[in-house]
Amino acid sequence: MDKNIQEKIDKWLTGNYDEVTKEGIRSLQASNPDDLADAFYKNLEFGTGGLRGIMGIGTNRMNKYTVGMATQGYANYLKKCFGDNVKVAIAHDCRNNSAAFADITANVFAANGITVYLFEALRPTPELSFAIRHFKCQGGVVCTASHNPKEYNGYKAYWDDGAQMVPPHDKNVITEVEKIASVDDVKWSGGEKNIIIIGKEVDEAYLDMVKGLSVYPDVCAAQHDMSIVYTPIHGTGIMLVPAALSRYGFTNVHIVKEQSTPDGNFPTVIYPNPEERETMSIGLKQAEALDADILLGTDPDADRVGVGVKNNKGEWILMNGNQTALLAFNYMIEARKAKGIAKPNDMVIKTIVTTDMIDVIAKANGVNCYNVLTGFKWISSLIKEKEATENYIIGGEESFGLMIGDKIRDKDSVSAVTILCEMAAYEKNKGRSLFDKLVDLYVQYGFYKENLVSITKKGMNGAAEIKAMMETYRSNPPKTIDGMEVKELLDYELQVGKNLSDGSSWKIELPKSNVLQFVLADGSKISARPSGTEPKIKFYFSVNTTLASAADFEKTEKLLDDRIDRIIAEMELK
Repeated sequence: MDKNIQEKIDKWLTGNYDEVTKEGIRSLQASNPDDLADAFYKNLEFGTGGLRGIMGIGTNRMNKYTVGMATQGYANYLKKCFGDNVKVAIAHDCRNNSAAFADITANVFAANGITVYLFEALRPTPELSFAIRHFKCQGGVVCTASHNPKEYNGYKAYWDDGAQMVPPHDKNVITEVEKIASVDDVKWSGGEKNIIIIGKEVDEAYLDMVKGLSVYPDVCAAQHDMSIVYTPIHGTGIMLVPAALSRYGFTNVHIVKEQSTPDGNFPTVIYPNPEERETMSIGLKQAEALDADILLGTDPDADRVGVGVKNNKGEWILMNGNQTALLAFNYMIEARKAKGIAKPNDMVIKTIVTTDMIDVIAKANGVNCYNVLTGFKWISSLIKEKEATENYIIGGEESFGLMIGDKIRDKDSVSAVTILCEMAAYEKNKGRSLFDKLVDLYVQYGFYKENLVSITKKGMNGAAEIKAMMETYRSNPPKTIDGMEVKELLDYELQVGKNLSDGSSWKIELPKSNVLQFVLADGSKISARPSGTEPKIKFYFSVNTTLASAADFEKTEKLLDDRIDRIIAEMELK
């Protein structure tokens, strides 16, 4: 055993840790020393979004001690910034231990003299963002690991605008958390009187906000019996999505029974991620059996949404996150204009790895479209920067996230589900489907096709492998990809864009982020981005061409898919 690792283990065996934890360590020492080393070889990092990791014993795991120490550091920073009059809101999802972690978080905050608004039971992550703004809090926490497998849990930290933290607060909180060297530095109890239990009143205010986003309530009324299938995938969406759809007037909503009960073991799926066809398979079968109009699924903390529709052959398909985003962006731009409520200073915001087709749509409609780094905290930060001069409508990213309206500052699948159903009702009112609308947009603006390859590198060596991969691309970028010249290299870590043909360069006016983008001569784009929350590196591919007519859709789609497949093969990513 490495000396440093052994010292950490000994500290837990002799320190103020409960006997169950100590017995667990001794059991691993005897049965699985490699797992024990992995549990202690580093501290679970409090990153710019908070904590996320496998649950278990050790400094590199999610447990009551790592959660408590993180909360103490966060509490110290909040009090540094705001003095003694600090309020926070706390929520949790359906995951195993999430409720316990939320209680620990609440107790530590409260013991530090902080007023805590604690949800009575599980709630969607976006409602936590809403609650921070509703109660005028200085911060907040939701205990969730989003769409990760069941072994994971996490801790998302928020600032006073209801968004996850951006500089300088993110790094400053990390500094304070790292100062907590021992569980003895944590105030674990003693402030219970500072905890206020919340629930229905916030639900009602939040649902009123969601209802206020509707552009065509009359269309929803006309198509109230449109057939909708919804699955919460054992998560928190069941708490609010059905109620939100009811407020929109939809009366023919079918909940996927097998996945309707909150359960942190996610018994019907491998990954509780609506991006995965396997995860949505039960919903797809039900939608097909009912001949439904639309299928929707939300992840465990109800911030991401997956969408199923029938294609022009009547087959059920899952739209990817880019397709969902461009439909939603276009609807909010187009419908507001048709309704006469568009403003000259309307703006939309997307991330740098989300389809450029949104930029094209926005420009054609005279709406400013801004590109930010991946993560809704950057969308929220730009809203804050521009809210005095521009009117935010919608933001989103390719990873199945949308944020409609500015009353919350994180991705929100509850409002996304309702607006997507309104969009489907709008098209059905004209005798069409959402898929028909998607193809029409391709004909009008160009056919943009995207794909994603995610490579997992686990364990102690994983981070080093990902780092080496990025450095190779950074120092030795390819000259051609699939026979097409690489014209530009955009390095967001160095904040420099380079024209590889003539050597010229320019500054990228965004915060530093370890992302590389290769822009090819035909406008295709390949992006490489290590995940900030998982041991993964993600590669994003975007290619485009013109689509002469809806009749050419399948043929043109195959050409684009083949192009992406060749690029993936050439880059040896499969």
